[in-house]
Amino acid sequence: MSGAQTGGMLRALELAERGRYSASPNPRVGCVVLDRAGALCGEGFHERAGGPHAEAVALREAGERARGGTLYVTLEPCAHHGRTPPCADAVLAAGVARVVCAMPDPDPRTAGRSLERLRAAGIHVEVGEGGESARRLNEAFVVSVTLGRPFVHLRWASSLDGKIATEAREARWISSEESRRDSMALREEHDAILAGAGTVLDDDPLLTRRLGLASSIVPYRRVVLDGALRVPASARVFDPAGGETWLATARRADDPALDPFRERGVVVLSLPEPGGAPRVDLGALLRELHAREARSLLVEGGGGAAFSFLAAGLGDRVTAYLAPLLIGGASAPSPLSGAGFARLADAPRLSGLEVSPVGPDLRVSARVARAS
Repeated sequence: MSGAQTGGMLRALELAERGRYSASPNPRVGCVVLDRAGALCGEGFHERAGGPHAEAVALREAGERARGGTLYVTLEPCAHHGRTPPCADAVLAAGVARVVCAMPDPDPRTAGRSLERLRAAGIHVEVGEGGESARRLNEAFVVSVTLGRPFVHLRWASSLDGKIATEAREARWISSEESRRDSMALREEHDAILAGAGTVLDDDPLLTRRLGLASSIVPYRRVVLDGALRVPASARVFDPAGGETWLATARRADDPALDPFRERGVVVLSLPEPGGAPRVDLGALLRELHAREARSLLVEGGGGAAFSFLAAGLGDRVTAYLAPLLIGGASAPSPLSGAGFARLADAPRLSGLEVSPVGPDLRVSARVARAS
């Protein structure tokens, strides 16, 4: 039933969407309660980690009218004690007769246990309605709890012929104002952002959030990927007024060249790949972010950085803004550089293509398919 959605589940998914910029590191969850007669008596969503979960909000609003009714929820009620008590307990205490759940919780601490408890208590449980939409809404959460690393989202803007700048490295502005605002909204929903050394040297970006949408408890982190330490400590991204910044490098931790960065308050991570190459161990970097509850990372700058994540099998989604512009030029930079994939069989395939107009541009987004 993952494609079909009744009114109750549609409303629950709408409510879950309200947590897009605030729920991390927790999932985005919406809940609707109908009474015995099928009338709406309670609804809610999970706004912020540490606050009440969607089920608790909806059941509190419903009160005694929930008894014998139906509860629609976009994610299996949690079965473990975290910042709040288990939601499965609240559902059982409310006395609902039926629970419709979009998808099981991938968190190993729950992972079907709540659904088993509800069934054992005599509650009729249905799973799958709205599942595809629920998984899309919580793809970062799913990757984080199942793979132990942040969800990696690659973003770029290019001309229709796949160029991110001219041969003279002129890039402002390829995409429209509408696309730039849309991409800024992406920053607001991700816990961290990353740019490669080349992008920082060419553009000297701040990588700050500017729309005021984000309100999660996870601190926003700006990450510069610079294995060989080409970026100066004077770069604007390292300005402490813009927030916390990490420098991920392959240099030794005791290298004196790192001292100017530490003096500016930069978190310096020495994460060399095994073998001595001046490259950062991306897996180790993602583990560092995950340990600090970062569920998602937006890779926003640099063809080399984007290719490195894809080549390492660490990309999860790609979003490209395609402008109605033709640039050409054999040496004009493209969204992916590096060595490239020598064989088509090695090139990552994309699935679940989503295409929508944004001003005069096209926004194209798709999942990176996992190797079988």
